[in-house]
Amino acid sequence: MSDIRRIFLKLFSIELLSIYLFNKFTNTLRYFIEVSYNGSNFHGWQFQPNAISVQETIENSLKILMNCEIKISGAGRTDTGVHAKQMFAHFDFDDEIDIKNLIFKLNSFLDKNISVSNIFRVKDDSHARFDAISREYQYFITQKKDVYNSDTKYFFPKNLNFDKIDKAIHILRTTKNFQSFCRTKTDVNNYDCKIFNFDYAIKNSDIIFTIKANRFLRNMVRSIIGTILEIGLNKISITDLSSIIAKSNRIYAGPSAPAHALFLTKIEYPENIF
Repeated sequence: MSDIRRIFLKLFSIELLSIYLFNKFTNTLRYFIEVSYNGSNFHGWQFQPNAISVQETIENSLKILMNCEIKISGAGRTDTGVHAKQMFAHFDFDDEIDIKNLIFKLNSFLDKNISVSNIFRVKDDSHARFDAISREYQYFITQKKDVYNSDTKYFFPKNLNFDKIDKAIHILRTTKNFQSFCRTKTDVNNYDCKIFNFDYAIKNSDIIFTIKANRFLRNMVRSIIGTILEIGLNKISITDLSSIIAKSNRIYAGPSAPAHALFLTKIEYPENIF
């Protein structure tokens, strides 16, 4: 086991212990909140010091409605302009919550681009990020100009070589190290991801890519989709793709696809968090 992994596990264990002791002696209860949002007007999920984020917007609403400081911890973070059909976060509160009433008040109070669909009790040590076993993203491309969905679909009217795209997806399904598709200058030491599913569907003039994995790196999905499109345009060969993966360097992969067409669509948890 590497020193970095030992340190991470030790810190994670300390965090769980602190949560347990805090909850034990303060009688706090842990809740999960399930939300969806249109990310067009937000600078991502995670709190930003000089910009509006989804996390900050929800925390401010909870503070007003519950008359106390509430900090939420998300299952992950989406970049500026990325949307979520399903996102989970957890928070602690020192009493039972009237869940139905709080959901109603939040949806009445929150920005129109954020919706709360559920709030539920979980075990005191359940963690929205660390307990998640899979995440799923979808990327929406349209080859016909759609003025009503231009904020959520990437207009890409060029002809694509789907035989090459199929071969590229097959390679990426079995790839483990995704460093070549990770944003540079991030505090990441482990670039391994397990891909559970990667496929696409063609519906009329739309192409919908779906990718599901145990975890994702920063900018990973958009980098993959951008590279797939370059392959579909015959700008990158299948041999080149294998070389790009082996080099473990972001500069060799294709450009990132635009953020506005990317959706976090599903997060899964084990039954034992409840």
